[in-house]
Amino acid sequence: MAGTKEYDYVIVGAGSAGCLLAYRLGADPSNRILVLEAGGPDTDPLIHIPLGLGKMHEKRAHDWGYDTEPEEGLNGREIEAMRGKVVGGSSSINVMAYVRGHRGDYDRWADKGAAGWSYADVLPYFRRMESWEKGGDEWRGNDGPLHTQSARSDDPLWESWIEAGNAMGFGFTEDYNGEKQEGLGRSQSTIHEGRRHSAATAFLRPALRRGNVTLQDSTYVTRVEMEGNRATGVAYSRLGKTEVVHAAKEVILSGGVFNSPQLLMLSGIGPGDHLRSVGIDPVIDSPYVGGNLQDHLAVQPTASRPEAGPFRKTMRFDRMAVSIIRAHLFGTGPATVLPGGLHGFIKTRSDLTATDIQFLFRGAPGNAHMWFPGIKRPYTDGFGVRPVLLHPESRGEVLLRSADPFDKVRIRQNFLSVPQDLETLRKGVKLAREMMHQPAMDNFRGTETAPGPNVKSDSELDEWIRRMAITAHHPSCTLPMGTNAEAVLDTECRVKGAENLRVIDASAMPDLVSGNIHAAVLVIAEKVSDHMMGKPYLPRAA
Repeated sequence: MAGTKEYDYVIVGAGSAGCLLAYRLGADPSNRILVLEAGGPDTDPLIHIPLGLGKMHEKRAHDWGYDTEPEEGLNGREIEAMRGKVVGGSSSINVMAYVRGHRGDYDRWADKGAAGWSYADVLPYFRRMESWEKGGDEWRGNDGPLHTQSARSDDPLWESWIEAGNAMGFGFTEDYNGEKQEGLGRSQSTIHEGRRHSAATAFLRPALRRGNVTLQDSTYVTRVEMEGNRATGVAYSRLGKTEVVHAAKEVILSGGVFNSPQLLMLSGIGPGDHLRSVGIDPVIDSPYVGGNLQDHLAVQPTASRPEAGPFRKTMRFDRMAVSIIRAHLFGTGPATVLPGGLHGFIKTRSDLTATDIQFLFRGAPGNAHMWFPGIKRPYTDGFGVRPVLLHPESRGEVLLRSADPFDKVRIRQNFLSVPQDLETLRKGVKLAREMMHQPAMDNFRGTETAPGPNVKSDSELDEWIRRMAITAHHPSCTLPMGTNAEAVLDTECRVKGAENLRVIDASAMPDLVSGNIHAAVLVIAEKVSDHMMGKPYLPRAA
């Protein structure tokens, strides 16, 4: 097409993977790279002030606005499924938790057909991409572009939690991203100098400064342009106009777990019968596109605190107003600190090769708000611990609603459709409650507010879980990579049956890792970028 723009690589999505790929591919000055992002620029101060995430989530700002279809296993509820729609993607709106997962997760990937993705294969890439505040060693990196740090929260509650965990045999881990994940340990976050260190900050902005990477936001990609089975570019809508851009080398989809399968299906790559049912002629009949959807389900036991904790004091309006200004201008003060200081990872059975419950600790109640004497009363203080089901057996799917690219996809998580999932999550709830009621917690625990002292039997707990459980916002695996028949991508994230087309984001994960997924998404992009650049993979860890 005369006048059509052309780049070497067109990356669809400026989320975690897309930003990192722009950084690595752009290191070769001969590569011309275009990054297309449906959301707007990440200029909202709430993005960069760590404590701003609460207000963003409340308003569902910079979010695609997805909700699941009614979930039968959760009493027919539609579950909020927040995903970032802004430069930086979900790394600009998430809770900034940095969790690699258990080494057994990656060994499981390799054993199930994702050759080259064992823990020994990925550890060198985890080390290469990060700067850990405590310095590098055989587990951690110290000179990568992504900065990670330990929690700065200062609440005596945390020491009592650790003591309670020790009483139950969980133990303490100095670094759950190091040699040993199991146990309770200080939270780790992608925060640097008091500000969120998103993928846009860590990777995309340095890439843009080189001059061979172009970012175009507010751009909605509607299809991949195909000639036979070869991807030649993408069509997109921007400012009311539809345009086409060509990719001389590759098109890379990094739109995320919901949007990447949607775009493949809109382009004729997906389950043939489903595509025909919405009026799309299949180009490549790939039956597993959009299937295998997995997410971490969580629910939170809570209790009141007899005396207010330090976070409530900082939430007084005048103090917080000053804190927000300090955080915005200087990256200092209480607004740079989150009211969560611990993560925990345990195995509910001794025969497991990876942890199956994650504990997310909160030092404040869910309804925490700003207050001021005589105008708005302070909230009743409390705390909670949220057990997260790390390896659900239930599987969901992503489907097209129609052939209209602006129609939201249909998301069916099928939470708790396999009975074992409810049993494991119930175990997690029981352990969380037991931990809350250890003697070490006596000075901090008032009344159990959820599920409440009257909820005792397994059936009562199950009903409470079905009524209150929500996603931990780690949806993944809808376009899994591997060598097995169900894999949509090969082990270098190329779409099987297509040419010049890859998918590199959370959808490429074969199954869920033991914890938050941001780090795992980044390491996929980090490793595949070497393959794309024609470099040998880094030597495997010993």
